[in-house]
Amino acid sequence: MTAVFDYFVIFAEMRTGSNFLETNLNALDGVACLGEAFNPHFIGYPNRDAILEVTQAQRDADPDKLLRAVREMPQTLAGFRYFHDHDPRVLDPVLDDPRCAKIILTRNPLDSYVSWKIAQATGQWKLTDVKRRKAAQAQFDAVEFAAHVEALQQFQITLLNRLQTSGQTAFYIAYEDLQSLEVMNGLARWLGVPARLEALDQSLKPQNPGAIGDKVANPREMERALAALDRFDLSRTPNFEPRRGAAVPSYVAGIGLPLLYLPVRGGPEAEVTGWLAAAEGVASDELPVKMTQKALRQWKRKHPGHRSFTVLRHPVARAHHVFCTRILSDGPGSYRQIRELLRKKFKLPIPKSGPDDSYSRGDHRAAFVAFLEFLRMNLAGQTPVRVDAAWGTQAQTVAGFGDFALPDLILREDELAGALAELARHFGHPAPALPQLPDPGPHALADIYDAELESLVADVYQRDYMMFGFTAWRDDGA
Repeated sequence: MTAVFDYFVIFAEMRTGSNFLETNLNALDGVACLGEAFNPHFIGYPNRDAILEVTQAQRDADPDKLLRAVREMPQTLAGFRYFHDHDPRVLDPVLDDPRCAKIILTRNPLDSYVSWKIAQATGQWKLTDVKRRKAAQAQFDAVEFAAHVEALQQFQITLLNRLQTSGQTAFYIAYEDLQSLEVMNGLARWLGVPARLEALDQSLKPQNPGAIGDKVANPREMERALAALDRFDLSRTPNFEPRRGAAVPSYVAGIGLPLLYLPVRGGPEAEVTGWLAAAEGVASDELPVKMTQKALRQWKRKHPGHRSFTVLRHPVARAHHVFCTRILSDGPGSYRQIRELLRKKFKLPIPKSGPDDSYSRGDHRAAFVAFLEFLRMNLAGQTPVRVDAAWGTQAQTVAGFGDFALPDLILREDELAGALAELARHFGHPAPALPQLPDPGPHALADIYDAELESLVADVYQRDYMMFGFTAWRDDGA
């Protein structure tokens, strides 16, 4: 079969995630990304003398010599990264060549500018071990930023116009999509490469995952300079969490009662499933679950007027529940491999075989705080551990439901008893009592909770607090 493309180019800029993209492309068999091949200050990578036996001096004298070597690399789809200030003599031949695959990587210009300024301040341009991360704040320069944005916009306009007039298409990737295995494998498919990734290479970590206002030394000056520009969404917290699918097999359906429960992992799943089973007069394991999308469509057709709902749990209670059931416990349902990794690599102070009588309230609080610190790094994409659905943001889970069907109702755990009773009455059905399950931990959340713990959880789960309007789990004066 004839290959779709002879070679490829990644159009990107500094601090847009191009190193991460290159690393994962190089993990595909038959693909080679050769760095910044036409950077005027070096060839490929700093401290390199040549690429494909073409020296920097030869490239500078005749850039087409290196371009030919890339295009003709045997048994390999080769390519390179190209920024707006790289050798301009290369741009026209590449853009005019339909056998060159164009990948366009973009990022919010404000994010890339601030990241660039921090990298300048720290001298750290890549991060492979979060423990070696160097922290600094960027000094926002309004004139410099305006020039930065102007250069990026003009280059993007040039690319768009040339692709349109030549009838070509590009594969666009947003910075936030770099964490999606499905997008990376979609890129491989688009390139015509048979290889697929089983997992993303996580050796490179996001260096500055916090909110943009926290990364700038002069945020008020930045806000004044950007007062007329609202597209940068200055209060946004970057989202490095992988996108989630609809998770249809996890849905729990009624038998006669036309209710469909869409569980958020880490929420009151057992309580809601128990209530629905009691309403139907069956055991919980007799309710329809593990449905395919086809089976769910059939269920909906058989239950006209159905209502679907999901239930949110306060982030403090949810994080504590997940910590106790998945990490602290060594019993059924626990994540034993992740538990051991957290104990050894992240020094999570939990007993090797689970808590015993010597495990004090103070021990429990310290261990929970350490788990929350792990969650902060994990949700920011800075650990090798998967962002599990049990502790991922509820906002991302609810967004994933939308791939198939958004829930009719989004309920809160603290209003659940009344809301479920009202749902049952709506369908003329008697409502059983909502099961009350005990606190899952060896020490109750109420016994370790304080304002400091609330602040830590609110920082980890900023997105959920903002999206769903959560306030403090409890008045600290209680």
